[in-house]
Amino acid sequence: MIKNILKCFLVIVPVFLLSGCDLALFDPKGPVAEEAKSLIIISTLLMLIIILPVLFMIVYFPYKYRKNNKTEDYRPDWEHSTKIEIVVWTVPTLIVIALSYVTYVTSHSLDPRKPIVSDQEQMVIQVVAMDWKWLFIYPEQGIATVNEISIPVNTPIQFQITSDTVMNSFFIPRLGSQIYAMAGMENRVHLMASQEGTFRGVSANYSGFGFSGMKFKVHSVDNEGFANWVAKVKQSEQVLNSETLKQLQEKTKDHPIEYFSQVVDQQFEKLIEKYSGAKNVE
Repeated sequence: MIKNILKCFLVIVPVFLLSGCDLALFDPKGPVAEEAKSLIIISTLLMLIIILPVLFMIVYFPYKYRKNNKTEDYRPDWEHSTKIEIVVWTVPTLIVIALSYVTYVTSHSLDPRKPIVSDQEQMVIQVVAMDWKWLFIYPEQGIATVNEISIPVNTPIQFQITSDTVMNSFFIPRLGSQIYAMAGMENRVHLMASQEGTFRGVSANYSGFGFSGMKFKVHSVDNEGFANWVAKVKQSEQVLNSETLKQLQEKTKDHPIEYFSQVVDQQFEKLIEKYSGAKNVE
């Protein structure tokens, strides 16, 4: 009796603990995330075609062939069934073909470097992974922030991503694909928010002591709200230059949000040049 109660407890408790989990991947707020959600669901359903019968047979076979079952035929010499062989080989083959087709199509449609088609002009945000914070530079607006970005709703964003430390991973679950940030390299991902709101951005690659606090906020607002946010950032007295960049390069944990009203020189390009060894920045 006590053993059965303990088993039930071990099953029920994790269910309650996981009930508060934020399933961001299944609550998309942008076209890329919508397509990624559909891909996850389609792939899962295709694999369940195999998994569900297996789970059923795990219960059914031991029950049917239990020791005290005297009603079933005993066939010790049985070893082959053409029907079973056809099912066992045909069904997985069809699933693999279906998954291959889905993978081929989505590997192109969800290519992170593929621009998003929109009647709105694309905006560029440069992203730098640091210890342990995110630096965002808006080259078109001439501002920079730490651990916070704002984007106009329904506007395609090109994120240009690099790292000023170890390899990291830039991820906004409700907007779409995660992509790696590597020192001396520029990676790109195109995302767009189709709804207004505040979304969570994270580091999806363990990078050391302050990794758990390496989070940032993404504010998706209308054009007026974005203009007001830019104006607020421009009121900051801080300027992103070589000196302030050195301060940001110091290791910190749970770094607060910071604003920089100006960006002196090409700080993003210089960071890539520092690690790549390039002599000229285009």
